[in-house]
Amino acid sequence: MQHPWQPACTPETLRLRAQLLAQIRSFFADRQVLEVETPLLCHAIGTDPQLDFFSTPYHLPHQQQTLYLQTSPEFAMKRLLAAGSGSIYQICKAFRNGESGRYHNPEFTLLEWYRVGFSLQELMAEVAELMAALFQGRHALQTNQTISYQALFKQMTGLDALVFCYEDYCAYAVANGLPEAVNLCGEDHAVWLDFIFSHRVQPFLGKNALCMVFGYPACQSSLARLNADNPLTTDRVELFINGIELGNGFYELADAAEQDRRFNQELAFRRQNNLPASVKDERLLAALASGLPDCAGIAIGVDRLLMLLSNSTHIDQVLAFPVTNA
Repeated sequence: MQHPWQPACTPETLRLRAQLLAQIRSFFADRQVLEVETPLLCHAIGTDPQLDFFSTPYHLPHQQQTLYLQTSPEFAMKRLLAAGSGSIYQICKAFRNGESGRYHNPEFTLLEWYRVGFSLQELMAEVAELMAALFQGRHALQTNQTISYQALFKQMTGLDALVFCYEDYCAYAVANGLPEAVNLCGEDHAVWLDFIFSHRVQPFLGKNALCMVFGYPACQSSLARLNADNPLTTDRVELFINGIELGNGFYELADAAEQDRRFNQELAFRRQNNLPASVKDERLLAALASGLPDCAGIAIGVDRLLMLLSNSTHIDQVLAFPVTNA
């Protein structure tokens, strides 16, 4: 019987995590990508309605402020990019409130990097190189799979992911054992896509292989550029191995006015749906206005990666002390 003070993972898993972090750092050192640290306790927080966050009072003499634990280091890293840092990466903790389950712990480890001058395709090629290096000698991955979101969604569901037809989506849901989606999703295209993708597409992606899905619908990507050839899509990619979502990357949006518009849209959605109020990051917007270099970036969940490398079935198995035992 395990006592409450004992770690949830084995000493072997602790060593595997240390090896993984060392390999990641070696990979980026070889490519002369600078490792950075940015604050995890900040004055602002992301506006994405799908993410909840932790806030805390900060006590100062004669005043009190509210600070936020970051759901990702993205905004601060982009401020460094705008200041001329060049290509950078970071391994850090991130925090998301209300997330718990097989693949979720409210405090988790994130690898995030940005490559100045890279297109999304060049970033995807580097992702494939990193994964090949990390899995070599452990669980060899088969040939990489790369497919557009629209083609994948059509192949798996018969639906057009870029053009929303409420009647078609409802008919699909009822015919495929998902009748609850009709009331849950309403006429929100983005919610429909998330629901159907998570239930009928994602579980089948990347069987012993790295699957990279690109070209996400524009309604789902608040931080990516619209595709130059098809404005119904964005230059966004997500990574999957054995049905597990590992990472989310973009050809980064650099237009401050457009980013501000998207933030305001998400803040309005939060108000309309009685979600916790968020604080728009004015420092990020100022950095974008000063000039963000053309770059592509991605965040990858290190704990989920460790789950795959160690054949673990629950995120608690790769954490020293998950939230239930912290």
